[in-house]
Amino acid sequence: MDILKKYSQALELFRTKKFDAALKLVDKIKIAAPHWKKSFLLEIYIRREQDEFVKEFFLLKKLLPRFNLSQPDEKSLAADAYSLFGAVNQVLGKPEDAVENFCTSARLENDLKRSCNEISNALFAANASEKFSAADFKNLYDEYKKYLADITPYPKKFYQHKKIRVGFLSANFHWHVVMAWSWALLSDLDKNFFEVYCYSSVKEPDNVTEHFKKTVDAWRDIRDLTDEQAAKKIHDDEIDILFDLSGHTENNRLRVAAYRPAPVQISGIGYMNSTGLDCFDYFLSDVYCAGNENFFTEKLIKLPHSHFCYEPPTKLEPAKFPPCLKNNFVTFGCFNNFSKVTDSILITWKKILDAVPKSRLILKHKIFYTEDGKNFVGERLKSFGIDIARVEMRPYTADHLPEYGDVDIALDTFPYTGGVTTCEALYMGVPVVSLYGNRHGTRFGYSILKNVGLDELAVDSFDDYINRAVMLAGDWELLEILRKNLRVMMKRSPLMDSTNYIHAVEKQLGMRNLK
Repeated sequence: MDILKKYSQALELFRTKKFDAALKLVDKIKIAAPHWKKSFLLEIYIRREQDEFVKEFFLLKKLLPRFNLSQPDEKSLAADAYSLFGAVNQVLGKPEDAVENFCTSARLENDLKRSCNEISNALFAANASEKFSAADFKNLYDEYKKYLADITPYPKKFYQHKKIRVGFLSANFHWHVVMAWSWALLSDLDKNFFEVYCYSSVKEPDNVTEHFKKTVDAWRDIRDLTDEQAAKKIHDDEIDILFDLSGHTENNRLRVAAYRPAPVQISGIGYMNSTGLDCFDYFLSDVYCAGNENFFTEKLIKLPHSHFCYEPPTKLEPAKFPPCLKNNFVTFGCFNNFSKVTDSILITWKKILDAVPKSRLILKHKIFYTEDGKNFVGERLKSFGIDIARVEMRPYTADHLPEYGDVDIALDTFPYTGGVTTCEALYMGVPVVSLYGNRHGTRFGYSILKNVGLDELAVDSFDDYINRAVMLAGDWELLEILRKNLRVMMKRSPLMDSTNYIHAVEKQLGMRNLK
């Protein structure tokens, strides 16, 4: 059997999404060459693409101890494998393990850019853990900075343009949650005073991409440029303020910003925490989200209301009545990414379900695509005493907003709270109970609910979280009133007031451009 030839065929089948055929070929390669690790790694990639996270997890557990890290080619494969292990641990709700895996991957990598990506992954995962302090985040920031050794920043230079040139840096100029929060920012800055440049790393352009290409002052596609080339393009454009919309999220271009191509650099909106990088001067926040500033290396810009402006993806009307009126029981729901669900949250949900007779819980996430995923989560729920007969597990779907018609009350996650998910629930007439802490990323629910006038549903203790959910579940008249009025409350709130939001941002951008 020609192993390399068969592997190339299996790889091509994988790339063309013919997963079943690829798996059959991989099985043959594994039998013929049981010690050849590439075939095992390819199977793991296939399982990942099929959302078979539990199978992926156990395959990686078997594979990782077999790598000989003294051999360069195996070390490179191991870096990939540890990255995959970090990602699957994150999906399965094991953020501390994910952080450790991503950091291991970064240290095994020979490519500085890929190492930076892995530490970004670690930082993102850390936000879902209750165990990470400001000092722990600082250690991860210091780890990231080790992999910036190849970068020499530009000397800071201020310009004398008639209009302030604001450059937005992102891989998400397509329909993405970031666009739901930054649409007004990209569209409505006063053209008498500002020029908008977009530096895009979008992999799959769509109608949103095409819209911004036509409406902004300058569009630059930097997807295929190196970090150095992209930074030079920004520098050559003489951008006054560079605004990163990604932070430590997937496909970020933070290394571009590390070159310091603009004299003033801001991050925010697309990520819930500090970048931890010296190249950023400011982070866009608001008076409610801004908690303990020790978590930040940037100076916080605190807008007076909301630091984003919500643009809903649909005009679909909410259901006319809460489902409890027809079901004769209350249905709680959580459409947040299930990787955010900690043990503490499960303990809390158990107490809520126990206190509200006949109540149900709907969970929605891609882990529920497979029976293995449902069983994995089911076992975890049972370990906390939750009766899984009262829990419905629904797979993720892009058109999920109508399903809020099946939910009476949304339960937020903690410490990594919902953002756009919370906005969507409220927009569809569903009240959200949220818990907040002192870290910026834990306070999105508090900020959103404060802005919409429901701050009584944002609390700072698990006991109050339980009490608010139980109280709300006992007041069906209030649930009916909220179902009818929440959308109007949203539209009239600072969350969707683009005019005042843009004025507040413009004032800050003008101030930050002062020499």
